Amino acid sequence: MSTTNSSQDVIDREQRTWRNVSEGWRKNDAQLRENADGVTQRMLDLAGLKEGSWMLDIASGTGEPALPAAHRVGTSGQVIGTDLVDEMLAVARDKAKEQQLSNIEFRTVDGKGLDFDTARFDAVTSRWGLIFIPEPQAFLKLIHGVLKDDGRVVLACWAEPERNPFFTHAMSILMKHMEVPKPPAGAPGVFAFAERERLENTLRDSGFRNIDIEDLSFNMIQVDSGEEYWQILEELAGPIAQLTKTMDKATYNAFSEEVIASANALKKDGKVSMLGTTWIARAIK
Repeated sequence: MSTTNSSQDVIDREQRTWRNVSEGWRKNDAQLRENADGVTQRMLDLAGLKEGSWMLDIASGTGEPALPAAHRVGTSGQVIGTDLVDEMLAVARDKAKEQQLSNIEFRTVDGKGLDFDTARFDAVTSRWGLIFIPEPQAFLKLIHGVLKDDGRVVLACWAEPERNPFFTHAMSILMKHMEVPKPPAGAPGVFAFAERERLENTLRDSGFRNIDIEDLSFNMIQVDSGEEYWQILEELAGPIAQLTKTMDKATYNAFSEEVIASANALKKDGKVSMLGTTWIARAIK
């Protein structure tokens, strides 16, 4: 897959964005894994993994769902995880070593293509990765090529903004404090595939069949206070963190104080919880 200048700009931007929050993802890894485990396990169920399967995970970040997949496929199987950001994959490699996994490797890629043999993998997964790819249909065609016949692709993409307050709660406040450019329809970003129909059509137009899409809601954030919510947001939410870096001190202070106060106002039973809702799509080559 070749990249145009604008596509390369998107890739470079995403690389910078997630590199800047990589230490936050390391710090909060245990909570992130626990909160999103239902999504991870459902994706791996739909991928149809068994002993000896070969799986490719794209946009692995800190190693999910690649690492749980490695446990499923056993020593006779193989998992390869890829990501743009080596600082994220450093966390994944450390976790693989801690879990004594010898059937997994992580590769840093440049976003320009998939350097794998045709029909190599039984399954390809990507948890919240496709949304940031500038030419998603072209990329899905590459995935189609590296899958074996009847191989499966399983994708998680965030659903509509109104069903994802973990992100939109802070973003709606941010828009009161600074001008946030609205991305063009279909542009890469958190809600690039919020419309179920677009996700289904893009998979179909990329050559996939037997497409099935379901949604799953879960507590993406569950913390003790608004202060903790704000801290985690700064450490994990790459797109928001990038925008706050451009604020002057007074604006930043006013924004952060409002986020904290509004989150505290939502507290129930001693917890601040923020729902996330994701599409999980499964399709067959």
